Amino acid sequence: MGPYYVDFRARTAASWGHAFVWYGKTSERAVDVAGLTPAGETFAYILGHLTVVPSETGASYGDLDPDYLTASYRVYLNEADAKRVFAYIKKLQADSPVWNAETFNCTGFIGEIASFMGLKVPHRWQRPEEYVNNLKVMNGGRQIVRLSPEE
Repeated sequence: MGPYYVDFRARTAASWGHAFVWYGKTSERAVDVAGLTPAGETFAYILGHLTVVPSETGASYGDLDPDYLTASYRVYLNEADAKRVFAYIKKLQADSPVWNAETFNCTGFIGEIASFMGLKVPHRWQRPEEYVNNLKVMNGGRQIVRLSPEE
């Protein structure tokens, strides 16, 4: 295994559920969280089904609580690949100013990360739990990811 990881996760939420990633170093307790959610409360979520709304890309309520977890798929990376993937995650967070239920959603967000890592990704319009479980199945439960060399 590698000393670094990306854990694709899904959890329960008031309605549809939520998909996000944990990432970090296996020897450290601290974990970084990235996901795409509407900024604000219920109104932003409802409005985001009609138009784009401002987003948040860090941890949201329930992301750190194991009681809400419904699916998880962890892959390990070496240090060089982890640096590239973690930088990509931070760039994706910076470049994701809006959320929309159909076009800029949480499953699409984690799918961008998985795709960057060379994983096969399912269709984004699935419940988060199904999305994470299908991501694992499509990749044969593979636990180690090695990126292609940089060009």
